[in-house]
Amino acid sequence: MKKEIHPADYRPVLFIDNSSGTEFIISSTVKTTETAKSKTDHKEYPVYRLEISSATHPFYTGQEKTIDTAGRIERFKAKRAKAKK
Repeated sequence: MKKEIHPADYRPVLFIDNSSGTEFIISSTVKTTETAKSKTDHKEYPVYRLEISSATHPFYTGQEKTIDTAGRIERFKAKRAKAKK
């Protein structure tokens, strides 16, 4: 890796998902005010809290909810059939 290409505050940061408590340690330059110990390696890291992450987002967890698409399609087809007459 090339030397001196990263910003001075580039360091490992503990990202915590507020909705599930899931933790990720990723190098980042994000500004933080609190620190905490990681559950995995028990080291002290700066903490950044997230409202939602890949651990809880419905797209990544497979818990997506589909809206009433069948009703929408049927209404569209009915309008189209009326327009053809």
